[in-house]
Amino acid sequence: MTSSPPLAAPRAVLFDLDGTLADTAPDLAAAVNYLRTERGLTPTPYDVLRPTASAGARGMIGAAFGLVPGDAGYEELRVEWFDRYQSAMAVHSTRFDGVDELLAGLLDAGMAWGIVTNKPARFTDPLLPQIGLAHAGCIVSGDTTPHAKPHPAPLLEGARRLGLAPETCWYVGDDLRDIEAGRAAGMVTVACAWGYCGNIDPANWGADYVLETPAELLATLRGMAGSAPAAI
Repeated sequence: MTSSPPLAAPRAVLFDLDGTLADTAPDLAAAVNYLRTERGLTPTPYDVLRPTASAGARGMIGAAFGLVPGDAGYEELRVEWFDRYQSAMAVHSTRFDGVDELLAGLLDAGMAWGIVTNKPARFTDPLLPQIGLAHAGCIVSGDTTPHAKPHPAPLLEGARRLGLAPETCWYVGDDLRDIEAGRAAGMVTVACAWGYCGNIDPANWGADYVLETPAELLATLRGMAGSAPAAI
C-alpha cells in the first residue's frame, strides 16, 4: 500500500466501474473474441485482453485486432463489438471480492457512494442491476455529460447529484485517466491496484493513495473515523 499523509474523511466515495467495483473483463473479452472467431481467427489470450478492459472498445479492439480509432475497419469492429457485448454483458461479470463489505462499510460510516464511469449508459443502465450495483447513490455514465474522463465534468456531476461539494468526495479508479479526472475535480484520488491498470504501475500516477484491495480502502477510511468529514 502506498499512501499520502492522512487526509480528512470524505462525505462520499465515487468509483469507476470496470476494474474498480466490477470485474467485467471476462464478458468484454468474450465479445471481442466472438468477433475474431467470426472472422476465422483464433481467440486472443485472455491475459492479453484483461489489462485493456478499462479502455472498453478501444482497448479490446486494439489488443485483439491491432487497430486504433481512425484505422480502416476500426469503426465497423467497434459497432459490432458494442452489439455483441450488449447481448451478453453479465454472463461472467461480477463484483470484486471485498466490494460488498466496502460499500456496506461506507454506508455504516455515514458516507455516500456513487459510480462515475466512461461506460455508455446503453451498457451501464442494464448492467448494474444484473451485477448488484444499481443501489449506488448516483450513476454517471460516459455520455451523461458532454465530456468523459479524464475531463472532470462527470465527477463534478456525480458530486452534484449527491448534493456535495467535490472537495468532500474521493474518487477511486484503476486507470490514469481516473486519477487525472479526480485531481481536476479537486477530489482526493485513490488508485486501486486490484483493477486492470493497463499493465502500468499505478504508483506512478500521482494518486493520493494506491491501495491493493477494497479491504485496504475500507480500513483506510475507518482509520479516519476520529476525524470529522469535510464540511459541505
